Amino acid sequence: MTLVSHQTVRLARGRHASRHAGVCVMELASMLAGEPFSDRAHSISPTIGAFLRTYNDGLDDVRRQDLYPVAAAIVGTAARRAVERERISRCLAFAREQGAGLPGRRGALGLATPEAAGAWAARVALDIGVHAEALSAGRRVRRDERRALALAALRRSGARGVGALAGLSLRAARG
Repeated sequence: MTLVSHQTVRLARGRHASRHAGVCVMELASMLAGEPFSDRAHSISPTIGAFLRTYNDGLDDVRRQDLYPVAAAIVGTAARRAVERERISRCLAFAREQGAGLPGRRGALGLATPEAAGAWAARVALDIGVHAEALSAGRRVRRDERRALALAALRRSGARGVGALAGLSLRAARG
């Protein structure tokens, strides 16, 4: 019997009972994070997780294998509410920029959750076929997180002015 590890699995559609049954990108991320096998690892942003669960399941088997490096990039992305709110906003903005209309008032309120916003953005990405852009989102995750943390620190410090904001953002982006 072959030992199943993060190095030997092939990404597959759906949720799996164990790594022997296959793994989706989020289950691979839980393996890389050293967490229990799950598609909802605690160390990963719920917004990013929602995007990737939907995106993983909507891809064909060949393109799904492109998600391997994304699994590693998202480990440790769980963050404070302010960062998650920014991620939700980015998901909804992406969908709007691609021409996806948002549901009516009540439906739009439902999209303000990590699960709904991430899934909505993934559905739009799949519908319009922007695979390369979706993959690059994983590389932007860490940069965006550092920027949001810098902004939160700025607000806590009470610093004023554009110069203080720009300087703090630059230090965070390099950090």
